[in-house]
Amino acid sequence: MSRIPERNDHKSGGKPAGGRGFKPRSAGPTGGPTKGGWSPRATEPDPTAAPRASRGKVDADTLLWGRHPVLAAVANPARKGMGRLMATPDRAAEIERDGLAHGHKVEVVEPQQLERLLPQGAVHQGLVFKVQPLEGVALEDIAEPAPEPGEGGVIVMLDQLTDPQNVGAIFRSALAFGARGIVVQDRHSPVLAGALAKAAAGATERLPCARVTNLSRALERLADLGWRAVGLDGASDETLENALDHRPTVLVMGSEGDGIRRLVAEHCDVLAKIPMPGGFESLNVSNAAAVALYEATRKQR
Repeated sequence: MSRIPERNDHKSGGKPAGGRGFKPRSAGPTGGPTKGGWSPRATEPDPTAAPRASRGKVDADTLLWGRHPVLAAVANPARKGMGRLMATPDRAAEIERDGLAHGHKVEVVEPQQLERLLPQGAVHQGLVFKVQPLEGVALEDIAEPAPEPGEGGVIVMLDQLTDPQNVGAIFRSALAFGARGIVVQDRHSPVLAGALAKAAAGATERLPCARVTNLSRALERLADLGWRAVGLDGASDETLENALDHRPTVLVMGSEGDGIRRLVAEHCDVLAKIPMPGGFESLNVSNAAAVALYEATRKQR
C-alpha cells in the first residue's frame, strides 16, 4: 500500500432498482526557469478581448460530466424521469440518433454554458447531467448470498479513502474484475458524483455501494455471512498471494496516509502486502486495489 498522504478531503444507504442501479438521494507552476529551459513572462491583457463569463458557485455533488459517466447515469433505470440532461448540439444529435436518452429530455446548450456549471478544468465532452447523488444499498444486498468456496466472490472495503480520483478509479477496477460491490464508511467518503464519477467512467452507476456507520461492525457481519477479510498492509510479513485463497473475500484498503485503522485491521483475518521486487517503496492506492483485485479473482478461478 502507498504511504503518500491523500488529497481532496470530501464528504457525502436503499435497494438497487433495475439490476445493479441505485436510487438517487432525496436531499438535497509556478517556479523559476530550469537549466536550458524557458521562463514564463507576464503578458498584458488584451483590451479588445471579450470579457469572460463569470463562473457561478459550483455544486459538484449534484453534477455528472463526461460521456461515459453521463450515459451510464441516464441508462440507470433508477434515474428515469429525474435530473436535467444538458448536451452540446453534436452530443444531442448523437443521443437522438443512437437512442441513448432512455426517456430523459435533452436540453441543447452551448459548450460555454456547460463550462460555467463545472469546476475549473473539468472535461465535460459535451455532456452534463444535474441530478442528486446516488444512495447506497444495504450491506446484505452485496454480501448475500455468500458464494460457496470455489465459486468466487470479492467485496472491496475502503477505510477512509477521501480522494475522489482514487475512489473512482477503484470503482472502475472493481467493476472490471467482477467484484460484488464496494463498502465505505458514510462519514468519511466522497459522494458518488463529480470528479469521482468521472474517474469511475460510469462504474458508480453499475456497481453497488454500501455506506455503513462502522467498518469494524460491518466486517463482523460479513464474517457471519461467510466472508473472509484480507487487509492490505505494506508492513506485513505475509504476501498477498499467500494470504488469498478460493473463499469469498473482502479486500480491505486503507488510506494512503495512514493505511487501515487499528480496529479495522483487528477485524481482518489476515494482513498482507503486495511484494515489490523492483525496489520502489509503494503504489498509489487505486493501483494497489487493481493488483489485489486481479490476484483475488485469479486465486478464485
